[in-house]
Amino acid sequence: MLTLRDLNRATLARQHLLDRHKGDVTDVVHRLVGLQAQEPRPPYLGVWSRLAGFERDDLHAALHARTLVRATMWRATLHLVTAADFAAFRPVLRPVLAAAARRFDGIDFDAVVAAADRLLAAGPMTFNELRPRLLEEFPGAYDRALGYAVRMLTPLIMVPTQDPWSFPRESAFGLPGIPLEAASVETLIERYLAAFGPATPADVQTWSGLPGLRKVMSGMELERLTDVGGRELYDLPDAPRPGGDVPAPVRFLPDFDTLILGHADRTRVLADEHKARVATKNLRVRAVYLVDGFAAGTWQIKRTARRARLILSPFGSTPLEPLEEEGLRLLAFAEPGASPSVEVAEP
Repeated sequence: MLTLRDLNRATLARQHLLDRHKGDVTDVVHRLVGLQAQEPRPPYLGVWSRLAGFERDDLHAALHARTLVRATMWRATLHLVTAADFAAFRPVLRPVLAAAARRFDGIDFDAVVAAADRLLAAGPMTFNELRPRLLEEFPGAYDRALGYAVRMLTPLIMVPTQDPWSFPRESAFGLPGIPLEAASVETLIERYLAAFGPATPADVQTWSGLPGLRKVMSGMELERLTDVGGRELYDLPDAPRPGGDVPAPVRFLPDFDTLILGHADRTRVLADEHKARVATKNLRVRAVYLVDGFAAGTWQIKRTARRARLILSPFGSTPLEPLEEEGLRLLAFAEPGASPSVEVAEP
C-alpha cells in the first residue's frame, strides 16, 4: 500500500531529484527518457537540477556531437533525447504523430513527406524557409498545414548553433542522418517506469501519447502495487522506492518540466488546488520549486544589465531561507556574472 508521499519519493528518486546523478549529461537524459524542450533554455535547467557538477558546455557539446538531439517526440512536442532513443522511439510514435497530422483535410501526406525529404536532403531549413518551397509544389494548400504535416510525419532534428542555449528563436530542422529502428512498446513502458514509476497505464499514456497500453502492461512481468486510493499501479521489480519519510531537498524545476507533465494524476508532485497556477490557459507550464518533494510555488528570473532576480510566488506560507541557497546556485548557473537576489513576489 503506497501513500502519496511514498509515490512522491519513489518518483523523485528516479528523476534524480533526491540526490543529483553523478555521471554525464547523456546518461541523465537517457535515464529520464528525455526532457521537454519546447524552448531552448528549460532543458539546461532541468539537467542542472538533476546532475551533479553539470556545466552548460556539457550539454552544448553533446548537442553538437549529436549524442543528444532536440526533436518532436512524446505528445507531439519537442524534447531533448539521446540520439539512440530518438532512433528507437520515434518510429514507435509514428501512429500518434500521423493521427495529429490528419487533423488537416485535403493533404496528400505521402507526397508532402516525399517532397520534404527531397528538399531537406539539400540541407537544413527553418520552417519559414521550408513552407514556401512546399507551396511551390502544392499550390493553394494551407502552408501551416503542410509544415505541421512535415513536423509530425518526417523524423527531423533541430540544428544546434552557438547561441547561449544552443538554439536561436527560429531554429533550422534537418534530416537525422541515422537509421531508425523501432524498439518494442514493452521497452518504452519499462523505460517510463524506470523514470516515472510506479504508475498506472493512464500515466504512461498521458506521457507518451500512445493509446491502449493497459492490455500491454497487464501482459508484462511487472510488479503490481496499490495506492491508498485503491488504484493498481505497475512497477519494475527492482526499481527504487525509498519510502515517504526520506528527506527531499529544495529543487527548482524549469518551465514545461517533464516531471510535471509525466503523469495523468499529477498529485504525487502537484496538488490539484495548485494546477491552475502552473498549467495556464495559453498552454504554458510554469516553472515550479519543490519543498519537501511537492510543488510549493512558481518562480521566474528577471534579468537586467547587472542584476538577476529570482522571483518566488509561493502557493502558501513558505520561509525564504531554505529556498535561498539553492536559488542562488540556480542564478549562478542561469545568469552568470549578474548580481543575484532571491525575492518573494508581492501577493
